[in-house]
Amino acid sequence: MKSVKAFAPATVANVCCGFDILGFAVNQPGDEVILTLRDDELVRMVSVKGDGGKLPLEAERNTAGVAVISYLRSLGVKQGVDIELIKNLPLGSGMGSSAASGAAALVGINELLGNPLSREQLVIHAMEAERVACGSAHADNVAPSLMGGFVLVREYNPLDVIKINATDDLYCSLVHPHLELKTEDSRKVLRQSVSLKDTIAQSGNVAGLMIGLTKPDYALIGRSLKDVIAEPIRSAFIPGFDAMRQTAVEAGALGFGISGSGPTVFALSETMEKAHAAAKAIQREFEKHRLKSDLFVSKVNQRGAYIID
Repeated sequence: MKSVKAFAPATVANVCCGFDILGFAVNQPGDEVILTLRDDELVRMVSVKGDGGKLPLEAERNTAGVAVISYLRSLGVKQGVDIELIKNLPLGSGMGSSAASGAAALVGINELLGNPLSREQLVIHAMEAERVACGSAHADNVAPSLMGGFVLVREYNPLDVIKINATDDLYCSLVHPHLELKTEDSRKVLRQSVSLKDTIAQSGNVAGLMIGLTKPDYALIGRSLKDVIAEPIRSAFIPGFDAMRQTAVEAGALGFGISGSGPTVFALSETMEKAHAAAKAIQREFEKHRLKSDLFVSKVNQRGAYIID
């Protein structure tokens, strides 16, 4: 096999209370990458489509290229590869755009070389791509994009990622307003220290969410989808945020929050019907602020990134 095409899905990171430690994958949208082995040692970005010319074509600066370079170096493999990136995820959206590019590239190169690494082992290389993209090597987007489902990043040093045995009956509403919010900018506004009171509250919500996902206990999931650390600050960047939360829950959603660093918002629901209703309700709130938005509604993706036949 000399060439493959891989897909990696969008993700919701943080999931309200799980700042930098929790994320889950959705079915759509996602990025695609075509990788073709070369007869030399050069790793090259051949093309990037769908980004409006914003992303770099240097492999050392593009997340897909960085991920592949990190992977090859770790294995000591001197193998060249041409990379074609197809961006279906908007930049700066809060849906794990940079993570999906890196994840798809890693699944592709791993397939071409006979899958020597597990999905968990690929995460560290996707994190290096995240470091280039936003200055922070976090795993709460890349891990679920690679592994599927809900993933907990228990520890970063050494890296310990765990796929949660969560209920398969959860549906996600993603509403992406036509705004761009850079991850590095949204991280700069966060407090560098947190009170004991907020730490206790956040820990309780994370624990409650874990129990709710695995029992499953949908009411507990809803009560636990609360963030007292990042969301109170970041929500100021999203017009009508508080009203969206109210309308989403009134439409039947279990809970509502910011997807990643925003501006995309998400809701979790027990049924597809409630997920669609919540998405429409959220979109109407954006319209009140003269903001167009895109809707994506799907079941939580348990598969993660994959090779396209």
